[in-house]
Amino acid sequence: MRIGELARRTGVSARALRHYEQAGLIASVRAANGYRVYEEVAVARVSNIRYLLDAGFTLDDVSPFRDCLDGDVSAVPPSARALEIARERLAVIDARIAAQTAARDRLAKALAARSS
Repeated sequence: MRIGELARRTGVSARALRHYEQAGLIASVRAANGYRVYEEVAVARVSNIRYLLDAGFTLDDVSPFRDCLDGDVSAVPPSARALEIARERLAVIDARIAAQTAARDRLAKALAARSS
């Protein structure tokens, strides 16, 4: 299938698909006309990449999962490296939440002081 069809079937933009390909997470072959052509397995692979990205992983974090991206990544027991990456990512997300909460509290306090 061409990139437009893969984008339509996965809900991911063609630009994102080219980015995934540049990162080595998906592969295509070039047709005689220069168009990218993807195999059917790319649909599952892209869906799994999105699943991991939506869970808070970065594209760099997804790279160690290459071997299991063609199946049901959510059903595969995680490797030690996958757990390490998940813990690191969770710590980053927690730190961001704490920073945003602190900023929100400062803003709320400043607004309350102005309203009084």
